[in-house]
Amino acid sequence: MSSPNRGEVWLVDLGYTAKVRPCLVISIPAVDQDRALATLIPHTTSSRSSRFEVKVEVKFLRSGVFDVQNLITIPHAKLLRKLGSLTPEQLVEVEEVLLLWLGFEEETAEDEE
Repeated sequence: MSSPNRGEVWLVDLGYTAKVRPCLVISIPAVDQDRALATLIPHTTSSRSSRFEVKVEVKFLRSGVFDVQNLITIPHAKLLRKLGSLTPEQLVEVEEVLLLWLGFEEETAEDEE
């Protein structure tokens, strides 16, 4: 299997309790000498209205959010099939929240509203 690309959404086997769910690939593709791992942001239909959830409307997903606080890194073997890709603008929206969650960006007064 080739490496999944950043911005793609895959159906992923997250194990018995987390089940199979769509996830956004946020890591860059691995090359041959790298471990075959991908870092993902799971999609959920159970929003908590957190500032770390990003709602993205795409035809291939049910209404829900990407839960940036739930970053996971898993082997490529757990990726079942590609569902589609986010647009560059949609990916930037997720990246901005990810940078905030990881502490690389500071929250502005506008973000807190």
